Order: sequence, then structure tokens, then C-alpha cells
Amino acid sequence: MIGCMTLTPEEILQESLRTHPCYNEKAHHEFARMHLPVAPGCNIQCNYCNRKFDCCNESRPGVTSEVLTPREAADKVAYVKERIPGLSVIGIAGPGDPLANKATFETLELIGSRFPDLTLCLSTNGLMLPGNEQRLFDLGVRFVTVTMNAEDPDIGADIYEYVTLDGKRYTGREGARILIERQKEGIERCAELGMLVKVNIVMVPGINDLHIRDLVRSVRSLGAYIVNILPLIPVEGTAFENRRAPTSKERKELMDTCSVDAKMMRHCKQCRADAIGLLGNDRSAEFAHIGACKDRCGSPGDLIANVDPPTGGNLVAVATTDGENVDSGFGNSPRFDIYRMDRAGAAFVRTVAVDLGSEVRGKEHRAHIGRIIDELGDCDTVIVREIGSLPSSLLKTIDKTVVISDGGVREALESLSCPPVHSLYKQ
Repeated sequence: MIGCMTLTPEEILQESLRTHPCYNEKAHHEFARMHLPVAPGCNIQCNYCNRKFDCCNESRPGVTSEVLTPREAADKVAYVKERIPGLSVIGIAGPGDPLANKATFETLELIGSRFPDLTLCLSTNGLMLPGNEQRLFDLGVRFVTVTMNAEDPDIGADIYEYVTLDGKRYTGREGARILIERQKEGIERCAELGMLVKVNIVMVPGINDLHIRDLVRSVRSLGAYIVNILPLIPVEGTAFENRRAPTSKERKELMDTCSVDAKMMRHCKQCRADAIGLLGNDRSAEFAHIGACKDRCGSPGDLIANVDPPTGGNLVAVATTDGENVDSGFGNSPRFDIYRMDRAGAAFVRTVAVDLGSEVRGKEHRAHIGRIIDELGDCDTVIVREIGSLPSSLLKTIDKTVVISDGGVREALESLSCPPVHSLYKQ
């Protein structure tokens, strides 16, 4: 936020609004935003979403070239801020749901303390917004985007495969109802606190398009400041991969109709989870794989870029929730960080996100384990905190090495290297 003692909270908010490229169309030609991909875990599954990591050639929500730790994210902000003077907004928009990841709150705290002049922003599906709105406000967040695609549970049931809340998975109409109720409650609570709420609506022809005007009226009555109607992007590997996207004319006509009821955002670029720069000029590829250097640099805040990584070596998968500790079992880890090992060191390659859902048993459990093994198919070694007999035996049959560890990721990688790992860096 703008750190000026002479301004009232309302004046600070208005100044932030003036320089926020997503909430203020006039600002997007001059002021830049930066999305920090620190939140890989997600608690719902949308039928249009396939979150792929390490994909620099796709530009859509949920895609990132890397997942950063909170400290790496803060150091990268410092690096980018020096090179993009117009940087005004720091947002967390995934690649999963920010409120399903504790790293989100750690990152917001770090950014708020190190860069008080930057505006903090967050995008969420809204499931965990009730109960977290005050925490976000206290951390300095004044702009919240909620993606809400229906207020009729019957329509929502066609858009969401499942919703996971308090460790239980809900599907169909029940899952949609729970999500919608919590989205509405979260929007209202944020608005009451004085946050500016943007509601994103994905327009899916034949499913929710005729329902959107009623939805816009509803969220506006709850206090939403602006509404953004996005076109469906049919993505391979999703339930909606064969559905058509709305035409530009269809979307414009709907926005024109809804503009009577609420302010419309018309300049959205459907940004990546690691987007950097002006809305019409994403520079994320320019800054990809720039993170905190743990060993080579003079101080923890120094950064390295353009490091020549090893091209050979073995791939190692590490079960982790935060990128720093081996703290998960094989079957319950929300993510695996993949490293390439050789005599030069350990180079981070990519992150594989795991859809945990609810507890599965029997054939479902075997299928879940099989999917994880398939995702890690090119890895020679798996490092986990613990592992059950089923995944252990399946990995053994395909000649994968399993290492049990409960320490740090770096230490675990060092135990595999001979000579020891002298560098741990981003590929």
C-alpha cells in the first residue's frame, strides 16, 4: 500500500485504485503488476481448469513456469522492481487457490513489510474467503478478486467437478451450493471491511451464459466494485476441452447488457499466475527462473539469473509443501518439486501439483498412487517423509529409488550427491 502518514485510509485506497491496472482501465497503459506463483494447492476442480507448470508458451490463468517460496518471491519482487519502475501492484493468483496455501499469507507479510509502497492484491475462488477476510485486511490487502461462475447450484454443478472443504470432498449440486454460499459471504464481508472486490465470471456458452446477468446483479448487491466477464478457454485435458468459447460479439453484447447493473472490466488479458509487466505486454518469460540464490551469492537477498544448468544427470522428485522441507508422504503430498542432479549441483526443473481431493481407499487409492507415479515417470529417485507399502512396491517394480527423509530439501539432495551438492539453483 502507499506508505504516506498524511493520507487517510480512504485516500490511500483511492490512490491505490488510481494505479491498479486491473481495477482502473486508465492505469493499465502506465502501471505494471506482478503475480507471485507461491500457491500451487487448490481446493476445487473447475471443469475448464488444467493447471500446468513449466509452460512458458501458454498465457492463461493457472499457468506458471515455476513455484516460488515466500522468500524467493520477495527477492524476485526486489529484482523486478529495479527493472520495471512502473510496478505498482503485487498479486497472488495461483497457480492454485491462494487461500488454500499457507505460503500466501507468509508472502503477503514479507511483501508488505519490505515494499510498503506496493499495492497488495489477491485472487481466489472464494471457498476459504469467509474467516480469512480480516486476516487479509490486516496484512494490507485491499483488492480481492473472486471467480464466481454461478449462483444457481444446478448450474454450478455443471461447472465444478468437486469442492474440498475441511478434508471432505463434495460433488454435484451439494458441492456447488457450498461454494456459492461461501463466495457470497466472502464478497459481502470483504466489501464491509472496505476492500474493493472484483468478481470474475467465466462465460461458458450453453451452461451459464443466460444466467450471468442475474449473477452480476447479485454480486453487485453484495458490494462488488467491478465485474469481469471472461471467455471460456477450452483447455486440453479438461471436461470442457470440446466446448466452444463465446465469440467476441457474444461476450461484448453480454457485457453491454450487464453494464446497466454493474461496472464492467473490459481490458482483461486473462493473465498467467506468474505474469509481470503491463497488461498488454507480459514480460514473465524475461524474468523466469530468477529466484533467491542459496549458496553462491554474497547475501540472501542477492539474485542470480541466466545460470547455465546441467543438461544430463538424474531427476529427483521431492515431496514437499513449501519447497524447503521434505514434509509429506508419497500419497498425501500436494506437490513434488523436481530437481536434476549432476556433479555441478541440483537444478530445479519444475513442480508437479497433485490433486489430493478426499481420502480414497481400495481401487481408488491404487489409481491415485498410479497417477502420481505416472506424473513422476521420468524421475529416477523419490524423496519422501514416509511411504506406504503399495507405492513402495509399485515404485520398486519399475526400478525407482525411494529415500526417506524428514529434513530440508537441500540436505536431502546433498545426501544423494557424491561429491556433495555445492549449489542449489533454478534451471
